[in-house]
Amino acid sequence: MSQTDLAFTDLLATTHHSAVHLEMRDSYGIGEEAAEFERWRSGWRPDPDPATWWNDFHTWVRDATARGVVFRRARIVSEPVSEYIRYEHACTYQNLAAGELVRWLPRRKASDIALPGNDFWLFDGRVIMWNHFTGEGGSAGPELDERSEVAKLCASAFDAVWERATPHKDYKIR
Repeated sequence: MSQTDLAFTDLLATTHHSAVHLEMRDSYGIGEEAAEFERWRSGWRPDPDPATWWNDFHTWVRDATARGVVFRRARIVSEPVSEYIRYEHACTYQNLAAGELVRWLPRRKASDIALPGNDFWLFDGRVIMWNHFTGEGGSAGPELDERSEVAKLCASAFDAVWERATPHKDYKIR
């Protein structure tokens, strides 16, 4: 298990109410996901059967939602969307199957929202796990932050995005 996975599972184990994730990049290049994206670009599509794609992350989300944690993920995207966002959109059914709620916000509709400089997870509105990335979209490692004023900024930004964003089932790729 990676350091990021350890940090995430440790935080999730002490989360009681909510886990929100804000994603703001138009492409990512993280480990196995990068290889899967390349396969997708070549025409491969994941089998709809969860037994073929279910992984530890999906189990962590399912188990946390079973104990009452609400998972919300919002993605701010440029339009027309990048090829990577097309891939993410096509695979979001996996997040939904695990128990996440997912919404999409076109970047043009986020111009007047005060947003943090990095993607993040916010657990119970108090602990942030920043997701840092390289210029090519690879992981540059997480960073934990418990400053209450920063958690309030993240919560406010996420709530503003969530309010404007379109639920996954209604978001049409352009």
